[in-house]
Amino acid sequence: MNKFLCFLLTVLAIAQASAFMGVPVVTQQRTVAPRSGAASMEMRARVCDLLGKSPNRQARVVTFSHRRIKKVQHVNLQWKRFYSDALGRKVRLRLSTKGIKTVNKMGSIDAAAKKFDVDLKKF
Repeated sequence: MNKFLCFLLTVLAIAQASAFMGVPVVTQQRTVAPRSGAASMEMRARVCDLLGKSPNRQARVVTFSHRRIKKVQHVNLQWKRFYSDALGRKVRLRLSTKGIKTVNKMGSIDAAAKKFDVDLKKF
């Protein structure tokens, strides 16, 4: 019985030592199929697609006791569809409200994209 326990302990010690050495064995590579819909959503930065406006991270709130607390002032972003005459289809952009006003002032998304060097084919 004593020899069996010694043998079992040595086998366990060797197995534990060899478990963390060498190259791991990969049996099969799984390929990930492209997903569609909500499962394929990617996190995007909160930046206007047209103007490039980004959040103000240096804002501070001063309380009544004069404590200064850092806060982030986010850009007011809206999803908006515009019809592009150059592409002949609708493009869906994430624009700030100022970007929407700029597009309305210039008359079309094509003119605004040309002024701000935005490639509408990506959208």
